[in-house]
Amino acid sequence: MPLTANMNPFITCAVTGSGGTQDRSPHVPRSPEQIAASAIDAARAGAAIVHCHVRDPESGKASRRVELYREVTERIRDSETDVVLNFTAGMGGDLVFGDPENPLPLNEAGTDMAGATERVAHVAECLPEICTLDCGTMNFAEADYVMTNTPGMLRAMGQMMTDLGVRPEIEVFETGHLWFAKQLVEEGIIQDPVMIQMCMGIPWGAPDDINTFMAMVNNTPAGWTYSAFSIGRNEMPYTAAAVLAGGNVRVGLEDNLWLEKGVLATNAQLVEKAATIVTNMGATLMTPAEVREKLQLQKRAPVTE
Repeated sequence: MPLTANMNPFITCAVTGSGGTQDRSPHVPRSPEQIAASAIDAARAGAAIVHCHVRDPESGKASRRVELYREVTERIRDSETDVVLNFTAGMGGDLVFGDPENPLPLNEAGTDMAGATERVAHVAECLPEICTLDCGTMNFAEADYVMTNTPGMLRAMGQMMTDLGVRPEIEVFETGHLWFAKQLVEEGIIQDPVMIQMCMGIPWGAPDDINTFMAMVNNTPAGWTYSAFSIGRNEMPYTAAAVLAGGNVRVGLEDNLWLEKGVLATNAQLVEKAATIVTNMGATLMTPAEVREKLQLQKRAPVTE
């Protein structure tokens, strides 16, 4: 199909992620204070949306602790920086098996399985405008790790998000995830306007070659809003590819640590570089207020005791 470029895209900055990058760059934020500060800097550099995980402040390892999300929320909102908050709800579905000859018992150190209510507890507490919904199960990079999201779990979590008035950002790692996203919309669990994130190049989901990317684009219903990203060295080329294909942009330290060869990046620097690429294409970046209007988002203060 002919490409129709999006000349008014938004940039999302994925601030820290949950991967084991905390010791690979001094710029990967760990504490709520560092995560909030990095998100604020990214917003000032041109990101309309900041996508946040939290980490244990001491170890830097991924965490689901509600109080850490609460602190990030309050620090960003108290700064009076206008940016759309997007929290992950992807954790709590980590299944790590034993070795191929002894898959059971599960590896307790890596396995983290939680119920739907627990997986969205921080969303209910903090009420970000957006939260993610990883729309399927996938073998994820490491040999025995499976990212698990069953149809029943996705229906339950998706309905909770809709009931809270928080817009789900449906994360699709391959075409089957996109297929199930359509099912959630058909069932009324996810409501218009629909927002998806195409996650390209992540082992072992959709590879980030252009043919696969365009297959994802061509299977996305008209009227849906989507962003796309790739990881590592292909992060910046995908800023251009996403805009050319009619989508929006995501960059950040969750996906790539490097500004250029041998130079570790900050989140703000990655946003600035992406913004330069996009604006040099003739596009104008959306503001947070414009994103809220387009996606019918609700900006609210955290729930108080």
